[in-house]
Amino acid sequence: MSQTQTTPPETSEKSRSTPHNVLIVVALLWAVQLVSLVAALSGVTQAAVAIHFQTTHIAWFILMTLLSGTFFLPFVVKGAALFGKKRALVVATALGLVGDLVAAVATDYRTLLIGRGIAGIYVAATPICYAITRDIFPRRWVGLANGIMAGGVGLVAFGGPFLSGWLLDNHGFRGVLWFMAISTAVSLLLVTFLVPESPVRERGGRMDWAGGILLGGGVTLIVYAVGEGADWGWGSGKFIGFVVGAVVALIAFLLVERRVAEPLFPLAMTRRRTVWTALLATSVAAGSLSAVGVVIQLLVLMPKIPHVSDGLGWSGTHNAIVTSPISVLIIVGAVGTGMVARRLDSRILLAVGAALAVLGYGIGTQYHHTAAQIISWGVVAGLGTGIVVAVVPIMIIEVVSPEEQALANGAQNLAQGVAQIVVSQVAYVVMAQHGMVLKGTQFYLDKGFTNGMWLVVGCCALGGLCVALVPKAERLQDAEVGQAA
Repeated sequence: MSQTQTTPPETSEKSRSTPHNVLIVVALLWAVQLVSLVAALSGVTQAAVAIHFQTTHIAWFILMTLLSGTFFLPFVVKGAALFGKKRALVVATALGLVGDLVAAVATDYRTLLIGRGIAGIYVAATPICYAITRDIFPRRWVGLANGIMAGGVGLVAFGGPFLSGWLLDNHGFRGVLWFMAISTAVSLLLVTFLVPESPVRERGGRMDWAGGILLGGGVTLIVYAVGEGADWGWGSGKFIGFVVGAVVALIAFLLVERRVAEPLFPLAMTRRRTVWTALLATSVAAGSLSAVGVVIQLLVLMPKIPHVSDGLGWSGTHNAIVTSPISVLIIVGAVGTGMVARRLDSRILLAVGAALAVLGYGIGTQYHHTAAQIISWGVVAGLGTGIVVAVVPIMIIEVVSPEEQALANGAQNLAQGVAQIVVSQVAYVVMAQHGMVLKGTQFYLDKGFTNGMWLVVGCCALGGLCVALVPKAERLQDAEVGQAA
């Protein structure tokens, strides 16, 4: 049975100066927001990558990172608890840099995907950084540091499209890939030289290798089967075999997790209705909204080719300018949610956010042919997206105890990642049903974009409806009082 122990840190809280603490926050902020920035850069770049490498499998350019990140997340988080959070963060960042470099120099699509897969390990940086803040800062600094790290999403939401647009228009997709590598290298330097090791460590714990491999393997099988189902045939023996294999792996995972002393996935906690319903609602809603970029970015950046491609053919910079009002509304929604979360039921906030997103993207299924149309419904969808993103951690705080917080965050990240991967993969498949292949590249017609957006609308609506399953929990202020007691 593992125990959590605290060893004296190299630099005590009292002796560390305020400027030093500020530098640590900056290093952690960079590490956390780099995950979101890379996701934004990848979405803007995928159309150019598809055309350059003449591939019909552009879905894997983004999905490889998501899939490997989901697969390795439980291992990295557990390794952080056993061997040190800074050490795990440094290793994940270093591997992310290796992956970025492989992708940047790749001359064929297969090598590019290998690099993207290796880089996906860096996804684990986010939960590790938040965990480090609880361990190394004085109590008065913890809330401030977490708030700054979370608030940085506004900078990424607004500045990310302009940065990616400038890079893509002036330096091509190679420039974007090299920027990813340079940014990861900077993160590695900041973490290595500025962030202290956490004094909190599990003693005597063990890595649940079997559970992690079964979970990752099951998710990988189902995602790969969905992605290839159109080519294999949805009723083919190959497709059915992969699905059956995925189901068997996931059932075996549940059996293993019930027996091991230290499971990667906290089944005992998730059996409580308040927990599993909150995980379900937040993961489906937020995961679906994370996948919407698959449709939108291809719509606006793919070229306009009569009878072949109904993309709008915008430049990256034009895309950033048009979508900037949407980014502003995402920030407004997130900040506003944080301000009213103490007074409103989080379930209401999630339902309202999902409803606004459904309304906005629902209108967008029919009106997405001009900049004015996209802005008109995009601001509504953006406001809803900001609300959903901000309320997710609040709902998790309200349904678990302080001791369960780290496990619950990891479970939510894992479930949301799986939802995002599955919805994204299905979106690519749906769009391709109304598309054409020209010179080895998959292009999409207007019907494909419309159906892809309907898919996102339906999945987000499902997440909103799942709120009805969530029992009433403590409001945020009550949960915080309970944690402080």
